[in-house]
Amino acid sequence: MKNKEPSQQLIIEGAGCASCVGKIESAIQSTAGVVSAEMNFADRTVMVSGTAHANELIKAVESAGYNAKLLDNAKADQILDEKEAADWEYYKKLLRDTFIALSLGIPLMIYGLFIGEMTVVTTTERISWLIVGIATLGVMYFSGKHFYVGAWNSFKNHSANMDTLIAVGTGTAWIYSMVVVLSPDVLPFLARHVYFEATAMIIGLINLGLALELKARGKTSQAIKRLIGLQAKTAIVIRDNKEVEIGIEQVLENDVVKVKPGQKVPVDGEVVDGHTAIDESMLTGEPIPVEKNVSDQVVAGTLNKSGLILFRATRVGKDTALAQIINMVKKAQNSKPPIGRLADSISAYFVPAVMIISVLSALAWLNFGPEPAIAFATVSATTVLIIACPCALGLATPMSVMVGVGKAAEAGVLIRNGEALQTASKVTAMILDKTGTITEGAPKVTDIVLANATDEKSVLQLAASLENGSEHPLAEAILESAALKKIELLKIQSFKAITGQGVKARCEGKSLLFGNAKLMAEEDVDLTGFTGRAQSLAKEAKTPMYFAVDGELAAIIAVADPIKHDSISAIKRLQANGIKVIMLTGDNRETAAAVALKVGISEFYAEVLPEDKASKVKELQNLGEIVGMTGDGINDAPALALADVGFAIGTGTDVAIESADVTLMRGSLHGLADAIAVSKATLRNIKQNLFGAFIYNIAGIPVAAGVLYPVFGILLSPVIAGAAMAFSSLTVVSNANRLRLFKSRES
Repeated sequence: MKNKEPSQQLIIEGAGCASCVGKIESAIQSTAGVVSAEMNFADRTVMVSGTAHANELIKAVESAGYNAKLLDNAKADQILDEKEAADWEYYKKLLRDTFIALSLGIPLMIYGLFIGEMTVVTTTERISWLIVGIATLGVMYFSGKHFYVGAWNSFKNHSANMDTLIAVGTGTAWIYSMVVVLSPDVLPFLARHVYFEATAMIIGLINLGLALELKARGKTSQAIKRLIGLQAKTAIVIRDNKEVEIGIEQVLENDVVKVKPGQKVPVDGEVVDGHTAIDESMLTGEPIPVEKNVSDQVVAGTLNKSGLILFRATRVGKDTALAQIINMVKKAQNSKPPIGRLADSISAYFVPAVMIISVLSALAWLNFGPEPAIAFATVSATTVLIIACPCALGLATPMSVMVGVGKAAEAGVLIRNGEALQTASKVTAMILDKTGTITEGAPKVTDIVLANATDEKSVLQLAASLENGSEHPLAEAILESAALKKIELLKIQSFKAITGQGVKARCEGKSLLFGNAKLMAEEDVDLTGFTGRAQSLAKEAKTPMYFAVDGELAAIIAVADPIKHDSISAIKRLQANGIKVIMLTGDNRETAAAVALKVGISEFYAEVLPEDKASKVKELQNLGEIVGMTGDGINDAPALALADVGFAIGTGTDVAIESADVTLMRGSLHGLADAIAVSKATLRNIKQNLFGAFIYNIAGIPVAAGVLYPVFGILLSPVIAGAAMAFSSLTVVSNANRLRLFKSRES
């Protein structure tokens, strides 16, 4: 079963490092009533499931050394605007801090490279470097204060993060330099070198990296902003026979709402007057506007293209389909695929491990390094601290998930969580339900073959009266046919549905049976001379059903469900990706074979009972297949829940959608191929990011410690390390943003 716990989202402030993720999640999860907490480091938000009160959650976050505030869905637009404005102010501050730090660091670096030695020998040099040291202290305060405050807060909470590495690294360089300036005699002559330029440059470069990363991160949340932007701000409602324009939050259920051409539909509802065409492409990806008449449903966020309509509000506020889509996308963007949890686990141990390596590196230089050993030890320890970047690891997965889930939503594919996103990329076998998935799900009566009956109208009247109590999709075809011919329905008694066979009842003293050959056989109805005709109809992809009155076959009624116009090309796309496509249906074998042949599916199973669909999923899983299941009906729900990934057709029932991991907002199976294509592209992007982050750290830290020095005489400068760290996260963010250019291809 899927998690149906209530959820709320918090915006986190002060989380500067990937290692903060585990601490914040642990603090929240220790709160009573919390079922799960998943933090999106890229977006600095946490999605919390459970019954805990928001104030308790905020207190838990504050106890871990961070700040939090509740993201109220009703005010999401306003809060996100405020967050965007706050991010913009923070971006400008980071650029200002960068300018201040580099204004001191760059001249110092140029002096050290081209003009003079950065050593302390004479009194004049001591005084000069003392002034520079005080200026550097000013840079540390004005431009790097947030690093030191963050490190201190982490220390108070008995933990360490990226701020710790920067604070310890730059602090070590500055303190060592001040010792050189104030007490040069305590150090060997060759070790009297100052590193003020390193402190200033590192602070400047890392601030620059954070600013660029912040700007790039803003692009990844465009999908959710676009969805929120679909919401109309106001609605025109008819109250007391007057038109009143009110905010959408004031619209009540059963209000009659007026929508003019060119306006957005403000809430969900049912048309009560008028006719129009609605553009639903922003929600479903379907480009062709949909005709809407009286009794048709309209959905919030869609665009009225032509006529004026009045509709009765059926779902308002957080209950509208758009609000639920926004909530689902947010949850999915915050969830982590298994590959992301691995990266988070590594990030949690990363900072302490780097600090240990830094100390070991310094000890190695002190014991085995050349003179001035203490200077080499200081440089290597500082460089190791500065070059290590847990943020690149922490950003690698959530950045890609945010963009991937958003990209899927743009294509009308709603992915419930990160695990489904990852698993969908590995699907090897895809089970498709026939009715409503491959076919339109709107069958029509095509043939009435009379047996012992003499009148088509009376056959249709009795059959439609009998099917009036049935929920089977084919029953609608019989009822619709009777309605078109204006046939009045009769009263039915003793109605009974027999799963997988048909229905039976009594009407005006007659015993009625309607169903397949199995039902007729069990009730001893003679089909001699008509089974061949039924098979002929089935080979035309029609579904023949036997209708018996008082134990005698009265007629065969055949219905046909048209195959969706793009099912064949969509199935070809799946097969071209190496996915085995299997069709399941409760329909008879001949009809199933005809449909399978038409759409190019070689493996199919007919006359499958609802409970057997789940068994088929299990059977394939036991054979080692990663199974996807696509369906739209209540009877598909168990199989959807059992499959490795369940795909529900969005035009289907709520039960099917609730049971699925992925919802296809448009009825086309191309949505299925799109979902798998986005999933594969996202996972590929995540792996690229993780590879880059791991390689950067695995290669960077040993070089910073000085492993190249014995052979090549190379010891990395802390300034170079600062630049590398600053741009490592930016590389990850930029690569994730490449996903925004991804386009799935229909063929």
